[in-house]
Amino acid sequence: MQRVVCPGSFDPVTNGHLDIIGRAAGLYDEVVVAVLVNLTKRSLFTVDERLEMLGEVTRGYGNVRCERFHGLLVDFCAANGITAVVKGLRAVSDFEYEMQMAQMNYRLAKVETLFMTTNPLYSFLSSSLVKEIAKYGGDVSGLVPEYVLERLRSRLAEE
Repeated sequence: MQRVVCPGSFDPVTNGHLDIIGRAAGLYDEVVVAVLVNLTKRSLFTVDERLEMLGEVTRGYGNVRCERFHGLLVDFCAANGITAVVKGLRAVSDFEYEMQMAQMNYRLAKVETLFMTTNPLYSFLSSSLVKEIAKYGGDVSGLVPEYVLERLRSRLAEE
């Protein structure tokens, strides 16, 4: 079985994330969407909330499962029988950072990294940008799944 991981914070999951997850699901037997637990970073949504949203918006894929991880991605890969990471690239600046991570992951544990270029519709899209626009009342519909949009609006109304 060819199993890959799509790691990230997914705070919140965007249509760009779903594009990469869906394309990976069409190529591999199983895609594990791994949500990073980062205790030093203040997130809008808890890890459990992000996992729940990801589960909902990836429900249509029979070969996608969502998990949490902390620590080194290569350790998560070893524990789950994963030999490759799938990452989306929006711009050259993404590549520079991701290439360093890919080379380190390979050096540490022979885990390969596969890069997918982002659909041009989402090349500008990031979770941080979505949160900032939504925080100031901007329209982010079409940038995140409808289910996530509802959760985002609800959360921002609480603040």
